[in-house]
Amino acid sequence: MSPKRTASESTPTILRVRPLPGRPQRGLLTGAGLTLPCALGRSGLTRLKREGDGATPVARMAILSGRYRIDRGLPVPAPVALVPIRRDDGWCDDAGDGRYNRPVHLPCRASHERLARDDGLYDLVFVLDWNIRRRGLGRGSAIFFHCARETLEPTAGCVALRIADMRRLLPRLGRNTVLVVG
Repeated sequence: MSPKRTASESTPTILRVRPLPGRPQRGLLTGAGLTLPCALGRSGLTRLKREGDGATPVARMAILSGRYRIDRGLPVPAPVALVPIRRDDGWCDDAGDGRYNRPVHLPCRASHERLARDDGLYDLVFVLDWNIRRRGLGRGSAIFFHCARETLEPTAGCVALRIADMRRLLPRLGRNTVLVVG
């Protein structure tokens, strides 16, 4: 007899993201009993995501993993495993490199993002399954679900929530959480 699974382990938590009418860089995230304002890419949404276009992909993306800045305070307890971000953690965004859209250790000669950012945007960050399991060169990298500035400034293609809203949502996330954009 197999062990009994809880609803959070077997049923995905669906988070829907829709742009606000007339404001393509802003949206509403609904799901898990919440409706929260969010920031989207500076170019709005796209169905044809390309590296550097500044657009958030219209897609169904699983949350693959989560990371946090341990030096900025431990996040609230969450059902999603969170790994501390180290000072030498990065993410390759160089489509010509074999580590494209993968984590890298810094220093790194290829173009990359530093995960231990000073601006707080990656104090709590989730890797989304965009161009990871089926990777295509130039189809976009580092598409994350992360913290936003209080003013909800546009992202480079990610979905972002204010830190207070991210902390409210965090305990409601599960291992099977899916972000549906568009």
